[in-house]
Amino acid sequence: MYLSRVEVDTKNRQKISDLTHLGAYHSWVEDSFPQEVVKGERKRHLWRLDQVQGKEYLLVLSDDQPNMNRLEKYGVPGSAQSKTYDQFLSQIQTGRVMRFRLTANPVHRVTEPGEKAGKVYPHITIAQQEKWLIDRAEKNGFTLLTTADGYQFDMVGRDRPQLLHKGQRRVKLNRVSYEGLLKVSDADLFKKLLVNGIGKEKAYGMGLMTVIPVHDKA
Repeated sequence: MYLSRVEVDTKNRQKISDLTHLGAYHSWVEDSFPQEVVKGERKRHLWRLDQVQGKEYLLVLSDDQPNMNRLEKYGVPGSAQSKTYDQFLSQIQTGRVMRFRLTANPVHRVTEPGEKAGKVYPHITIAQQEKWLIDRAEKNGFTLLTTADGYQFDMVGRDRPQLLHKGQRRVKLNRVSYEGLLKVSDADLFKKLLVNGIGKEKAYGMGLMTVIPVHDKA
């Protein structure tokens, strides 16, 4: 697997004039893998937008390495980077404390009497969005660290970006970014989470969690 990123050229109005909704970013990501078009197969690519020191980055996790020129279509020239991810995944062990960042679409399903699938509704309040992550920790192989003051994670971003649905109708998706500390409780489950993502709307920049090991202090 590969983890890639590129700085979005937000100062170039001509470049970013197309990036008015999440579907445009999705197309940018998909177009960065022309070899999949040639093979006639489309793989799922996890991606998200990050704000780092006043700059915006597109982060992409994929089975294959993207085409760097295509990845820089809306990016700052020369800013695209890509590195293998498999070695990092192989080093994840149960019991390891890690700092995480996750952008997700916290929703819940309500099923009325007589319905089979039910309807999906967004979690709106801070408490609901916090609980959404807390409830999914154990089943995905990690625990969220706590202190006397509560859980050691914060919501560092909350917004409702637009998605042009089927080229016609504009809808808004709830997007929440979380940062904090976790402990790996089941390495195999946790690796699956990192590779497959968590939650809904993964095609539109949700569900990608990245982690950095926290080194133990002697």
